[in-house]
Amino acid sequence: MQLPVLFHVRLLSTLICLQLLLLAGNAAAIDRTSEQGEAAITDPDQECTPYDYAPVTNQMNSFPEVWEAAKILSDDSAALAKWNSISANIPTNIPQKVFSHSGLNVQCSHFQQTQPPPSSYSPSDPDCWWTYGQCTTPKLADLPPDITASPEPSTLGYGFDDGPNCSHNAFYDFLQSQNQKATFYFIGSNVADFPLEAQRALTDGRTNSADTWSHPYMTTFASEDAFAELWYCDLLRTIEKMQMIKLVVGVTPTCWRPPYGDVDDRIRAIANALGLQTIMWEYDTADASVDGKTITDQTVVDNYNSFIQTAEGGAFNSTGTILLTHELNNFTMSEAVSFYPQLKSVFQYLVPVGVSLNKTQPYLETNYSLPTFEQCEFSTIQFLELVPGQNIKLFLDISGPLTGSRVSPNNTSTTTLQSSTSSASVSPSTSAETSSESGASTNSANSVARPVYDCALLTACLVVFFIS
Repeated sequence: MQLPVLFHVRLLSTLICLQLLLLAGNAAAIDRTSEQGEAAITDPDQECTPYDYAPVTNQMNSFPEVWEAAKILSDDSAALAKWNSISANIPTNIPQKVFSHSGLNVQCSHFQQTQPPPSSYSPSDPDCWWTYGQCTTPKLADLPPDITASPEPSTLGYGFDDGPNCSHNAFYDFLQSQNQKATFYFIGSNVADFPLEAQRALTDGRTNSADTWSHPYMTTFASEDAFAELWYCDLLRTIEKMQMIKLVVGVTPTCWRPPYGDVDDRIRAIANALGLQTIMWEYDTADASVDGKTITDQTVVDNYNSFIQTAEGGAFNSTGTILLTHELNNFTMSEAVSFYPQLKSVFQYLVPVGVSLNKTQPYLETNYSLPTFEQCEFSTIQFLELVPGQNIKLFLDISGPLTGSRVSPNNTSTTTLQSSTSSASVSPSTSAETSSESGASTNSANSVARPVYDCALLTACLVVFFIS
């Protein structure tokens, strides 16, 4: 018997209504208002669906447009005052860089890829321009050298650039399952788009550091605009005016990483005037530079394997290293997961970058310091409420004692390290496209055996981004 057309129409309508109700029920079950709710999402498509977060939305008129190159806002008196107070100390004899592009000299905007520096640039590299020759020791007086490696033996400064990625829950879940901490260099615009994802890094006990507002090639920006890129990235970590980090977290962070490694002494001077130390890397996986032509997925695999072989060969027995890897997309995060066991197998310590640097005074405030390595004997997770009445807490410690020995032959200040050995390898960095952290493999012969404690959260570059 043939059913009437009306029956089919009603059946189809019923099925559609049931599907809509199911979708509505799933949507209602997803909490997009808290870090905990956001961290519970397992569907990457749902993770990357835009959402409104009032503490950020209500302050966005204090920031440049998301993903637009930053400029000091005309009504931002705090930014203008800060720039006016430091501008006299910024060199004016180091020009904005211009990259060669298709045979033409064009100003490189924030979305263009790095091109070879122009032939007109002096081979003596007077500006200590990293993109030209990987210079990390400034030629301008009174600027500190860039950090490129860990002073600790068999130690990998472990971190990821260009987050937070909206679909990172599976990656963060993996790190959490391994009790692995790392440093995350967040882009201000990413944080604006996905603030709860940024909060998860802190909640999980990881450490957050500065990138820039829109991830540009900083040397191509005028000094005032380069200042704005740092100011508003900190601002996104700060929400409102430079003092918000202090208001929300109680401390002021002291490090940053240049996008693509593109930094010279003019940009270093701006960062230094803001109290930010420049963190670079020694080895580069090129995981964020895959273009399917000159750099392929296999290139990244080969780089990891080369880096692992370098570690296995004892290159980091006396001094650790920093490797450049990214939270940029599914590929970069998947490769990090894939090579994690090997990295752990070749490095005694796999720790956040700040921890690998043994910095006991990671903030501008002198009333806050980290314990020395020997003092760091925590056994449980504890929290410090940094701002009364706000749900922002800082992890003070993690799991407990680790086994192993450690040497600090030339260091007087130490922070704790998280034990792990790892194997992955990359040839020394030659690309201006990425940033990384790298490690070391075995202790030197004169190692002094003593307890090692996991205080990987006590890192030099911790920043809390938002009031939850």
